[in-house]
Amino acid sequence: MTALLVKNIGILQTPVGSFSHKGKAQGENQKRKDAAIVIENGLIREITDGGKLPQGAENADRVIDAGGRLVTPGLVDGHTHMVFGGYRQHEIPMKLKGAGYLDILRAGGGILDTVRKTRAASFEELYTKTRGFLDEMLSFGVTACEAKSGYGLEAETEIKMLQVLKKLNEEHPMDVVSTFMGAHAIPDEYKEDPDAFIDMLCEDVMPAVREQNLAEFADVFTEDSVFNCEQSRRYLERAKALGFGLKIHADEIEAIGGSVLAGEMGAVSCEHLISIDEKGLEALAEGGVTAMCLPATSFYLGADFAPARKMIEMGIPVAAASDFNPGSCPSLNLQFVMNLACIKYRMLPEEVLTAVTINPACAIDRGDCIGTLEEGKQADLVIWNAEDMEMLCYRFGSNLVKQVIKKGEYIA
Repeated sequence: MTALLVKNIGILQTPVGSFSHKGKAQGENQKRKDAAIVIENGLIREITDGGKLPQGAENADRVIDAGGRLVTPGLVDGHTHMVFGGYRQHEIPMKLKGAGYLDILRAGGGILDTVRKTRAASFEELYTKTRGFLDEMLSFGVTACEAKSGYGLEAETEIKMLQVLKKLNEEHPMDVVSTFMGAHAIPDEYKEDPDAFIDMLCEDVMPAVREQNLAEFADVFTEDSVFNCEQSRRYLERAKALGFGLKIHADEIEAIGGSVLAGEMGAVSCEHLISIDEKGLEALAEGGVTAMCLPATSFYLGADFAPARKMIEMGIPVAAASDFNPGSCPSLNLQFVMNLACIKYRMLPEEVLTAVTINPACAIDRGDCIGTLEEGKQADLVIWNAEDMEMLCYRFGSNLVKQVIKKGEYIA
């Protein structure tokens, strides 16, 4: 039996419990001063505070002195699009001239440009590139993440992307949870018949993904000029029948009913929500759907920010994620997302910590093992170059990670 002792923790701050936190509970964190943790075989065996060491700590094989620093659970990024070919930096001049997201998409750019490059990329190219992204995320304190397909829009490439993620989940320290998002855009070959594209995804691609156990969730982009609510419902009903958990991109640009659909269908999370209306908010609250908010996308696009403060007041669990992708958010820095959540969403530091730990963990069905620091849970934690959560929300542009511990192993 191997044991790791992390001692001299100034403040150990964590949400508590294996459920999505909403309303008042969103801001309830446990704070233990002068704490210590004993980790055995990748799991937390005991946590103490008040300067007391856990029983048997003197027999630990390895010891890390936190030096009076803040320790939190490892961060969980609940929304990424990290497998892709090419980049889209050439869109910057178009955006500076006033072209919007849908303008670029309608012109054959945006997602469709990435689709062409991803189809052309080999498995090895995508694997190497994505592994580099995971390394970078880990250095920022992220120890688990969700990742979507959606840059293939046909069977071969969608499956290739998900196979990359499956292999990385097996070989990389990061826990990677995959989402099938074949309905991310309408490809050129189905431009005149999007219903036929939905049929193809439902009858050909989705069953193959399920049979090969390549994804746990299915997602659809419900938006003007992409998929309407009727098409989205058909796609999600098929996904649900096959055993996928449900996610929906909704209300990013226009509120066309995607968030209402999320509530009606019991989706585990609804993503973006910049333009959500009152009916959509009520549907999320009634359906117990986690609002997966993406402030760095709002920042990069110069768009409005999702009404996260109102969501908390209405009892909707709020998570904050990076939305890392080559078009609308080319950043995987979840620390910056935390800064934006505080400044733009007006979330308290305790609410922010919940939004990047236990709430996204529950939204990827991992709340029972990650997202909090509690005895029996997986030993994913971050030692920060900070004294408290206020400092993490205050400083931006610098990586404040001192050390990352993943499954009880010192990583960086």
